[in-house]
Amino acid sequence: MTIKKNQADPRVIRTRRLLQDAFDSLIQEKDFESITVRDIAERATVNRATFYAHFIDKFEILEARLMESFMTIINRRINGHEVLNKETIQSIFLGLCEFHKDLGTICKKRNTSLVPAFEIQIKKKIQTILLSFIDKDKMLSTPNTQFLINTASIMLSWGMYGAAYVWNHEGRLLSAEAFVEQTMPLVMNGAKELLG
Repeated sequence: MTIKKNQADPRVIRTRRLLQDAFDSLIQEKDFESITVRDIAERATVNRATFYAHFIDKFEILEARLMESFMTIINRRINGHEVLNKETIQSIFLGLCEFHKDLGTICKKRNTSLVPAFEIQIKKKIQTILLSFIDKDKMLSTPNTQFLINTASIMLSWGMYGAAYVWNHEGRLLSAEAFVEQTMPLVMNGAKELLG
């Protein structure tokens, strides 16, 4: 059980960063399955109790690392976008491609079993990002409109995630830019309900 600490406290931030950096270095050397909490704590030069004060287990530290990496990429890509349009969707799609490509540097050892465990959180985050650009009045207009917008955002987030995953898994035969450019007509056809 993690102890709730003041997340803004510089000591908490520093310790979490130390633990995440230790995890990052270990995941470059070993398969995720063989990494233990003891390994992470020793690499971070803290005790196991300190680890557990910040994370429930090694899966939580992995999730935090993946979400941090994903959000850094997405925030950089959508910075300055104010409405949901083709450019915003294209930026999110390119961010997904970049995230999948970067997974190879986050986890140099073949940790392919890890991606499916966290893909639902990533898809939900994409959906939340898409919905954050939607006019709130439009979202609340009628239950049917709300249902259609929600369903369209799910389909769009899962579709872009899946396409980026397959693009990466099949060896990135095209550049991310060329891949996204070629597939954007399909994506935009599915995004019509969101764009109104």
